[in-house]
Amino acid sequence: MESSSIRFIPLGGLGEIGMNMMVFESANDIIVIDCGVMFPEEETPGVDLIIPEITYLLERKDKLRGIILTHGHEDHVGALPFFLQQLNVPLYGTRLTLGLIEPKLREFDLLDQTQRNIVKPRDQIILGDFRIEFIRVTHSIVDGVGLGIHTPIGTIVHSGDFKIDPTPVDGELMDLHKFTELGEQGVLLLLSDSTNVEREGYTLSEKDIGDTLDTIFAQAKGRIIAATFSSNIHRVQQIIDKAYKYGRSVAVTGKSMTSNVRIAADLGYLSIPENTFVQFGDIQRIQPDKTVIITTGSQGEPMSVLARLAMNEHKQIKINPGDTVIISARVIPGNEKSIARTINHLFRRGAEVYYERVSEIHVSGHASQEEQKLMLNMVRPKYFIPVHGEYRHLFYHVQLAQQIGIPANHTLIVEDGDIIELTPNSIRKVGETSANRVFVDGKGVGDVGDTVLRDRLHLASDGMFIIVIGINRLTGELVAEPEIVSRGFVFMEEAGDLIAESQELVKQILAEIPKESKTEWAIVKSEVTTGIRRFLYKRIERRPMILPVIIEL
Repeated sequence: MESSSIRFIPLGGLGEIGMNMMVFESANDIIVIDCGVMFPEEETPGVDLIIPEITYLLERKDKLRGIILTHGHEDHVGALPFFLQQLNVPLYGTRLTLGLIEPKLREFDLLDQTQRNIVKPRDQIILGDFRIEFIRVTHSIVDGVGLGIHTPIGTIVHSGDFKIDPTPVDGELMDLHKFTELGEQGVLLLLSDSTNVEREGYTLSEKDIGDTLDTIFAQAKGRIIAATFSSNIHRVQQIIDKAYKYGRSVAVTGKSMTSNVRIAADLGYLSIPENTFVQFGDIQRIQPDKTVIITTGSQGEPMSVLARLAMNEHKQIKINPGDTVIISARVIPGNEKSIARTINHLFRRGAEVYYERVSEIHVSGHASQEEQKLMLNMVRPKYFIPVHGEYRHLFYHVQLAQQIGIPANHTLIVEDGDIIELTPNSIRKVGETSANRVFVDGKGVGDVGDTVLRDRLHLASDGMFIIVIGINRLTGELVAEPEIVSRGFVFMEEAGDLIAESQELVKQILAEIPKESKTEWAIVKSEVTTGIRRFLYKRIERRPMILPVIIEL
């Protein structure tokens, strides 16, 4: 590529929510912004995590200078252990961001070999052709940053995930002055958070939650159980503050919540009044109306503490009539049913439940339309690319940019894998690279592909029909009655006629196979599969997965 251009290649996060990873490439150097995961959906049964494909970087690893992390949410840092197993590259992030990823690196035995560099807002670093400034932003996690990326052809501004919060819980205001200053100096390209572009007006301040929490705590008669995202340190702080105000002891449970609270407290991001915290195991010894439990499970995860409490399956504590449950988190698309199920069961246990639809118990961490307009007006970029959103979010954000005066030919909707070339006087797509989703299933990375997922979905929707056939290995003749096993297709004891007819059909199919092909097992399996598939669909209009198993005798 030419020295008078910069390339921008998103490997994840554009056209979807999650898996954020962006590549900036000059003639000599590459930097990466974020390295996140996406969580599985209904279309990916059995998958634990989804991570970006990094073939583009592996092919150019000699140019890679560092990974810059904007904040500590999983969709921005969760893929790091998988990435760092393939490429050893320095990390740059704020104290809390790097603190939150340490347990991940330790779990993968990567902590000692990974260079981690702590930065602060207003710090600058130089990585080859790139000089990066870190700019404080307010978000739903502490220590988030936007970026001013100074390149040989001009300045690129990355907003990071942000909202403009005038009253943040920790008092650390977004650095609007730095964004404005960069705009006055001249910005070639702005990349800005699109998540809430469908929402008019402004996003509420995190402090607005405080009044709602205060009302709930004042009225609560029994134990209070508060579920939120473990990364939302501001929300955890507000719950602790209310517990202290009303003389309640606090216990924390849930693996990620316990870990993140400990890390945030150790780094000074959580202020915990003396004698407020107690061990979770001691909570039963304290009067219920003097206790608060902070936990995970705000998305109705089946094995979470909150879900087990809702199902009355927790070994240590139970929900009692008069207890209060606060679900202080937004509903992630796809989780609506599991959350609703959890809430219904909590009500059945006699709890008073507060959640987003009936109470102002959660505010977003992302900018709404007026804040997005303000970002555009502060930075005043020559070119604009919306990021962090599904396609409709990117589309509406481009329209918003055009409304405030950015020409249509200076805006671009980009999706994962697009290679965008930026010069001082142009922006255009010049090609594509592979940017597939890589599935993590247990300890396997990338060994679950589209074929496996199709099989899993097939099994889940239609079940399995196994045909066990005993055949003479020399003659190919049937030597035993075919056995049929059904799983998730029909109940064997109630499908006697269907099973019997299938067995007779298998014998007929085997008898009709030419003598010279009777010991070619691939041909035998194919003929049996095709014949049984047609029979079952004609008979009951279902298409189970058919698995012939040949036993040589």
